[in-house]
Amino acid sequence: MADKKIGLVVTHAADDPEMATLPFIIANGALVMNVEPVIILQGEGVRLAVRGGADAVRAEGLAPLGDLMDAVLGSELRIMVCSPCLATRGIAESDLRDGCYVGGAGVIVQAMLDCENFLRY
Repeated sequence: MADKKIGLVVTHAADDPEMATLPFIIANGALVMNVEPVIILQGEGVRLAVRGGADAVRAEGLAPLGDLMDAVLGSELRIMVCSPCLATRGIAESDLRDGCYVGGAGVIVQAMLDCENFLRY
């Protein structure tokens, strides 16, 4: 994988389609530049990890979020999903789409330490 990593924390879904979509545009750009995007879904962003969740989010003038997320996952990357955020929304791990996995505080902190920078959307 790439020598450099950039972290993206996604905290929105249908509540703010533009802010949910922009980090996936950045992630796909990073892949083109041989930079590994590390994506963490928190807050409302965890809804994107549910099968079909990203397909329902459309930001005017931007590429479809479902397609952008598919491209990231198609590059053999995985997307981390905040464990407590899932629990407070009643979402089970079995509801997650392929390529998404559950991470708690320790895993998230380690991912942050491994990245050059972290951006929150």
